[in-house]
Amino acid sequence: MRVVIADDAVLLREGLIRLLTEYGHEVVAAVGDGVALVEAVVTHRPDVSVVDVRMPPSHTDEGLRAAVEARRRVPGTPILVLSQYVEVSYADDLLDTAGGAGGGIGYLLKDRVAAIDEFLDGLARVAAGGTVLDPEVISQLLVRRRRDDPLASLTPREREVLALMAEGRSNTAIARALVVSDGAVEKHVRNIFTKLDLPPDATTHHRRVLAVLAHLRGLAPG
Repeated sequence: MRVVIADDAVLLREGLIRLLTEYGHEVVAAVGDGVALVEAVVTHRPDVSVVDVRMPPSHTDEGLRAAVEARRRVPGTPILVLSQYVEVSYADDLLDTAGGAGGGIGYLLKDRVAAIDEFLDGLARVAAGGTVLDPEVISQLLVRRRRDDPLASLTPREREVLALMAEGRSNTAIARALVVSDGAVEKHVRNIFTKLDLPPDATTHHRRVLAVLAHLRGLAPG
């Protein structure tokens, strides 16, 4: 495989070069920052890139942001993130790119890669178009998605009411379907508007539309 490595830690970068070369792979570029990563991917079109998360200048999430940009510039270019840290925001953005042009995506934690064979196997799977995620990465992504889901705070009954609203039913029709009073439905609707943080100065019609849109987004695959 033709590989690009992006890691600002010189010893780790050189170690990866030696390891991959020993196993018959060609390292076409080894860089230490996100801008250079994007340039290397555009220039070399590697079979896979190994990318650290925290690189200059701020050492926060440059690597992930650069990986997202590399996927934008070269759709489907396989990326394996190899880091000590889980940065969920841009990790989510990177994983979202897997649904478009395809191409492998991976996110492994350095401290949890137990053996060289495990790393090389993950690298090969990503290069072949697969997805390789450390369980800890999956766990943190799921926690973030639950926290960011505006529907998560709704009760089961409120979800039922919202689903019927999405079918275009009036409060009276919802009350008949659920065998409850109109007043009970009105209370559920008010609670839904409040929990979805819909602006109180909007008209009732507009808030119903916004609530239904939130419901439909929650049904969309993610």
